[in-house]
Amino acid sequence: MTATYAKDPFIRNDREAAIAARSDRLAVGFAERASGHDREGSFPFQNFADLSASGYTKLTVPEAYGGEEASLYELVLAQDHLARGDGSTALAVGWHLGQLLQLRITRAWPEQLYAELCGEVVLHGAYFNNYASERATGSPSRGGRPETAAVRCEGGWLINGRKTFSTLSPIATHFTVTAWVEEEQRVGEFLVRMGDGITIEETWNTMGMRATGSHDLLLNDVFIAEAASAEGAAIRPAAIASDYGGALLHIPACYIGIAHAARDFAIQFAKEYRPNSLNGGSIAELPNIQRQLGELEAELITARTLLYSVADRWDKDPSGRESLRPELGLAKYAATNGALRIVDLAMRVVGGTSLSRTLPLERMYRDVRAGLHNPPMDDVVLTGLAKRALL
Repeated sequence: MTATYAKDPFIRNDREAAIAARSDRLAVGFAERASGHDREGSFPFQNFADLSASGYTKLTVPEAYGGEEASLYELVLAQDHLARGDGSTALAVGWHLGQLLQLRITRAWPEQLYAELCGEVVLHGAYFNNYASERATGSPSRGGRPETAAVRCEGGWLINGRKTFSTLSPIATHFTVTAWVEEEQRVGEFLVRMGDGITIEETWNTMGMRATGSHDLLLNDVFIAEAASAEGAAIRPAAIASDYGGALLHIPACYIGIAHAARDFAIQFAKEYRPNSLNGGSIAELPNIQRQLGELEAELITARTLLYSVADRWDKDPSGRESLRPELGLAKYAATNGALRIVDLAMRVVGGTSLSRTLPLERMYRDVRAGLHNPPMDDVVLTGLAKRALL
């Protein structure tokens, strides 16, 4: 595995090398399909079949329940390498993996319920996500009250509402939804198995990240039984249960992976493109191209160093995770904004050809812009840093 370490300085041991190598193998096939799914706005079912077959989808499940029990650092590494093939696939599966990691860390659910969900993932290939966004409330991180409603009925609950940005919806088998419980004046969380009363309205038609399947999810009198199981459950999370945003590092890992792919493409192009004006030399020999590549490398190395450093600190010091929240946000801020600059620089190196839809750069340019709208948002991160500085 020594050669693999040399390719990526953030690979520190054989286990991490194997995790990265699996992502790299998967990314090759994903890259071949990415332009088609982007053009059609279609969901990459074959990619997810490959993910399941490789064992990738149980990466963050505890070993006790049949998973690989990946650390946050290992999740970041896996997602970084996977996104080099297709950002949409990486972001979508990242939500599944991140949700499972968050539950593993917080133990916010009854253990038997979490064990059942993990069993569904490991034994039956289940996909899981949390659906909280709604048109009227905007991002759930802003604190809006959901319009989706949960009403008590005989033997359980009935849930009605519409969720937006429901990533993975074409393939999700289980998900949690937030709903307003009027009689108790609180927001409730419910585990739902995809089935009766649930409709997917294919509304996802966006500029970037077109293959995440983030459609609208409609719930019409969806029944959740009182008895808690992976078939459905009304969840009352533990009073103090938070990973302080750690699992969300799958997001910047994805965008820095896309940027890394753009960087690789630009470097290869610069080495191979030999306009006749250079008398046989490649554009990689030109000072202005080298300067742009140098700026690109500086952005990538800086963002990756911060991202992996914060993930490592989060893993090593559980008691310090709350105080690490501003750095977790900063890692996302640096990665997503850095990815924008990296892809822009890659396109400058390649020139006007980069605008062609026959090349991947214009898709990467569109995809990385989506990172600005994933949590935590830039304004929240910067406000948090300012408040800490003012203490």
